[in-house]
Amino acid sequence: MRTLATFAADAAHAHRDAVALKFPGGQLSYAELADRVQQTAGALAAMGMTKSDKVALLADTSPEWTVCDLAVAALGAVCVPVYPTNSAEENAWVLSDSGTKLAVCGNETQRTRTGDVPTVMLGELSGGGTFAAPAVGPDDVNTIIYTSGTTGPPKGCLITHANWFATIDAITSLSAMTVGSTMYLYLPLAHMFARTVQFATLATGATLVFWGGDVTRIVDDLGELKPTHVPSVPRLFEKAYARVASMLDEEQRAEYGPAIVQGIFGGNVVEALTGGAPIAKEILEFFGACGVPIYEAYGLTEATALISSNSPGATKHGTVGKALAGVEVRIAEDGEILTRGKHVFPGYHNNPQATAETIRDGWLHTGDLGELDDEGYLTITGRKKDLIITSAGKNLSPANMENDLRQCRWISQAVMYGDRRPYAVALLTLDREEVDRAGISEQEARDLVDQFVYEVNQRYAPPEQVRRHTILDHDFTPETGDLTPSLKVRRKVVFERYAGLFESLYGN
Repeated sequence: MRTLATFAADAAHAHRDAVALKFPGGQLSYAELADRVQQTAGALAAMGMTKSDKVALLADTSPEWTVCDLAVAALGAVCVPVYPTNSAEENAWVLSDSGTKLAVCGNETQRTRTGDVPTVMLGELSGGGTFAAPAVGPDDVNTIIYTSGTTGPPKGCLITHANWFATIDAITSLSAMTVGSTMYLYLPLAHMFARTVQFATLATGATLVFWGGDVTRIVDDLGELKPTHVPSVPRLFEKAYARVASMLDEEQRAEYGPAIVQGIFGGNVVEALTGGAPIAKEILEFFGACGVPIYEAYGLTEATALISSNSPGATKHGTVGKALAGVEVRIAEDGEILTRGKHVFPGYHNNPQATAETIRDGWLHTGDLGELDDEGYLTITGRKKDLIITSAGKNLSPANMENDLRQCRWISQAVMYGDRRPYAVALLTLDREEVDRAGISEQEARDLVDQFVYEVNQRYAPPEQVRRHTILDHDFTPETGDLTPSLKVRRKVVFERYAGLFESLYGN
């Protein structure tokens, strides 16, 4: 009968004086964290919040975010995380669809993007009195997490207390995290990945070490904070790899690479975890050889973050590992990955049709394509909706080509296009940070990109190659709507916004 309603108190009982949260300028023990959670829950209760009420949390990743999240759970209320990068229109949809009664904001700018919903600042939630602890069950909904909406309006995923503990138990059984371990956290807590990291860390008595809040200083943070565990989307590791590659040639990497990599990550990393997008096998092998093992995992919000993962003693680069404990995985006849278990969500909020389409006969249909080998390792081969079928009838999965192109030091994003067209083309963006660091001109960078595209094409059969490509004069960002808040490309938006550019690649 475990629930997140007593999570903070239970953690304090088990790890009272251990450090729970560490952040610029201070830290909180588990006992102090539980006390803060109790005060914040009391403040929310004084504002009328009670069991099952929807409380939106619109703020940047911070210790206050974690405290508020646990306080909402203590009330038996439902947390609705909102990305700080969302537009006012996106916020309006999430707040309206969820039925939010109160929005907790991190700053005044965020407060202005909540419409008519009553608001309170994170810093104002203190000094609350006592409240009547509600009866909360494992099957009660704890949170509604809205998907990134790469292909349409975000759908609210209902996640129960039981869902969370299924994933927490699976992760902690694989990880080396324990009291004294330090988990670096910079990812947005509005995203399922970071939220899962938060709960799994606190379940083991380890320490959540919060970033300094400056995205340009993440590598500096790592060197200064020296965490033992680093979770990230692939981009962080790709950027670190590009930095090493710019300093050393291939012959030098074996000799000098380990010292540089250890310096970048602080020298104490025991485990790094990556997911959310593909990562090149070469990058995983390189960092592993340098003493920073990166374990690639796979999951989605509807499966409470994780379905499979590589782990210490059970790693096969190029795969996303084996199914986690308590998780069933099978491959449908059309190649789609299906999963079943206590980690699978009960459905979408206010959307029974989408729920029925996604969960059939007890199996969650992920929409991803994959293969299982004889040892049970899962490989992601593509996304059903992203599959390109050329006019010649050739089926192409863009993920592989896009991932290979992004390994170029000078390329930030790559989007492959070609459905019902005679051949595939690509839209690329430059990594301006790398171009500036190298001190080369934009034309020189474009020439290097052209050469790299040519080299990548040689790895593919002619029908699978990118026949033509173009390079934008700007990068994709969540603010422009080309990327989701978790940095996935919004393909539909890109295809529509740059339709003319794509069309020009099929001219004579």
